Amino acid sequence: MTPFIAEFIGTALLILLGNGVVANVVLKDTKGNGGGWIVITTAWGLAVFVGVCVAGPYTGAHLNPAVTLTMVILGKLAWAQALVYWAAQLLGAMFGAFLVWVFYKDHFDLTEDGPTKQAAFCTAPAVRNLGRNFISEVIGTFVLLITILYFTDPKIGDTQTIGMGSMGALPVAFLVWVIGLSLGGTTGYAINPARDLGPRIVHALLPFKKSKAGADWGYAWIPVLGPVVGATLAALLFMYLK
Repeated sequence: MTPFIAEFIGTALLILLGNGVVANVVLKDTKGNGGGWIVITTAWGLAVFVGVCVAGPYTGAHLNPAVTLTMVILGKLAWAQALVYWAAQLLGAMFGAFLVWVFYKDHFDLTEDGPTKQAAFCTAPAVRNLGRNFISEVIGTFVLLITILYFTDPKIGDTQTIGMGSMGALPVAFLVWVIGLSLGGTTGYAINPARDLGPRIVHALLPFKKSKAGADWGYAWIPVLGPVVGATLAALLFMYLK
């Protein structure tokens, strides 16, 4: 296991289970069809738990370029190593999204609505207002990062986990769960550039029967840049208060 492999596998599991629940809820004729927002947000929180359990002992389980950026700003991670993490996170997210497509292929084929199929890959705003959508992603990511910095030591080491071994991943799971329940209604709470960009690229490349929505590149910068700004603000506030 290396940091690259750990971040790749952890992020792939995060996206497989996180986007997997979206597919289960929105695609036609699945067992979970119509399960609703609570089902989606709960599974996303538990998906974070799974990813952190796997990657935590080796990297601290970033699984999110915004988390990695925060550690760079705090001087806890070198830029060169951050590039390795970012590459692993993006590729892991793409692989996880591809596995969702493989797993639910029959149901993607049965689903006629293009935006519904796209929802199982990337986020989209409930009300398209780019300025407010951007602020939503900034605030959601800020809450994620400022909380993480205060419930765990931000120092990264080869053997560091978040708290009490695998059980130490529970606070992160609860945190992502509450962000989804409370702040996810506007944009789908990407709060993670790789989580949105990687699957969006995969969606653009994959073939679909019937209709296929466009990639919406005009919106795609928001779930990337919003988390970057939110993470930066959280890191700066943490340094100031410390």
